[in-house]
Amino acid sequence: MAEMTHDEALEFLDSRPGWMMLSTIDGKGYPLTVPLGYFREGDSIYLNARGQRVVNVRRNPKISVLIETGQGMADLRGLIIQGEATLIEDADEVLRLAQAAGRWRGTAEADLPSEVRPGTMYIKLAPTRMRSWDNAKDARERE
Repeated sequence: MAEMTHDEALEFLDSRPGWMMLSTIDGKGYPLTVPLGYFREGDSIYLNARGQRVVNVRRNPKISVLIETGQGMADLRGLIIQGEATLIEDADEVLRLAQAAGRWRGTAEADLPSEVRPGTMYIKLAPTRMRSWDNAKDARERE
């Protein structure tokens, strides 16, 4: 199975093929996985934070995310990123991130948020390990 290069992995993330699956560890030690929208700045990935995922990250900041696309094994592409999570709670930084998220999604500048609801947070994932696969790359390399 062919892996993606670092640049290919970033390009894959930026292509926004779907929701990212965030996995945290709950209070009983079980993985909790939820689908979330995301955006990237540099090598860091940002996800919306609320509810149980905030509780879990406070307890154990080691998280992983998964993004995958494909119709079958022949064109399956995916990326698992593991790392340490930081909760971003500062109101000014949360607003900056909300605006960055809007820009990443293509929102017009005039429509970007000018304030955020109290309690809004982001999870910042600083990757320490990436695993990837690109089955279509295998096929291209054999040609």
